[in-house]
Amino acid sequence: MKITDMRVHSIAIADPPLRSSYGLHAPYALRTILEIESEDGIIGISETYGGEIPARTLEADRQKIIGQNPYRLTGLLSSMVEGEGSGIERSQTYLVPGENPLDQTTRTYAALEVACLDLIGKSVSQPVCDLIGGRVRDRVAFSAYPFFKHAGGGGEGDDLREDEYGEVMTPDTLVREVKQMIAKYGFSSIKFKGGVLEPDIEIEAIRLLYQELGAEIPLRIDPNSAWTVNTSVRVGKELAKELSCGGYLEDPTAGLENMAEVRKRLMAEDIKTPLATNVVVTSFADIPRALELDAVQVILCDHHYWGGMRQVRHLANLCKVFGIGLSMHSNSHLGVSLMAMAHVAAATPHLTYACDTHYPWQSEKDEVVAGGRVPIVAGCVMIPDKPGLGVELDYDQLAKGRERYRKCPYRKRDDEAQMRKHIDPSWERILPRW
Repeated sequence: MKITDMRVHSIAIADPPLRSSYGLHAPYALRTILEIESEDGIIGISETYGGEIPARTLEADRQKIIGQNPYRLTGLLSSMVEGEGSGIERSQTYLVPGENPLDQTTRTYAALEVACLDLIGKSVSQPVCDLIGGRVRDRVAFSAYPFFKHAGGGGEGDDLREDEYGEVMTPDTLVREVKQMIAKYGFSSIKFKGGVLEPDIEIEAIRLLYQELGAEIPLRIDPNSAWTVNTSVRVGKELAKELSCGGYLEDPTAGLENMAEVRKRLMAEDIKTPLATNVVVTSFADIPRALELDAVQVILCDHHYWGGMRQVRHLANLCKVFGIGLSMHSNSHLGVSLMAMAHVAAATPHLTYACDTHYPWQSEKDEVVAGGRVPIVAGCVMIPDKPGLGVELDYDQLAKGRERYRKCPYRKRDDEAQMRKHIDPSWERILPRW
């Protein structure tokens, strides 16, 4: 089997004005859809970060891809899988996901690997999860992902979208947002994006969620490194009860050394809340130092920037050996990425927490998967009994996404610029802020 064609589609999807320590989401998130086609007319697909650079990087590898056997291609390109650098230079602490040049080749490799696996799965009539090791679960649990947000549902001009959740800038409205998500999708764990308002306000938000939902719903908070070590320790102490029931404190402060100090000081108070990360451990080269310092007890994997599905499974095995928990990071995405996440999660025995997903923040109007939105039922995505990823592209919807990209002015993610444009002309991301 040979690859005879490759198509790279840059698309834009509406994104609500969500807040984080990085700043403010733009009215559109950017994604790239990749198709590779075999000589038999079988098409494998994947989805990755969007904008000019990801698309241009994929196109630059066209001559390495056309004519290759998809079974062998990822082996031939294996030099791309680790990216460059480690530690703070490779960290996503200071760069929004998808904008770090040091993991650019890793992200490109992952997009190609997923498309190859989808193509192979369709050619042999097997689901991707069964190609990469075999499923250990048919249902993959995802977590609600509430954000503070300003009014608006995303989009611009004639493409403004319905604001399903309204403005959410207080603890009370955050609880309302979470209840809406649970009612619609059945989530049974909550990952709250903090680092936006004063820490005491975010502490109150977690406490209100705990009071409303009870101890059976695990709670997590992720301020994206917005706090000092002292603030992180204080929050850890004040939320010891609320985060103790299957939750964690994610990236409260910047850097492995600071994370290690937070861990040490909390343990001295007999507070065993795990510290999680998706920004200071983003490659295998980061793991030895993280272990040496006991800085991280949960790693949030992401096949998009860890180098693909099989790299995530390797990571999971390492985490199991060293007693580290494993969850899954998310970015604004559509159904192709959701199904890729679900397949790798289905084939990963050591997945100890429900996965993150931004999927509820995206809309049916933007979905490029044939048949519409991928269902999330009882907080889970089912692995369909279909070959490959189990989804195909709706080419009418894909064309609309391309046109949306052509018309919108955004070509990379820049949350800081959006804050200055819409909220505060003098705003800049400062770490730590509190």
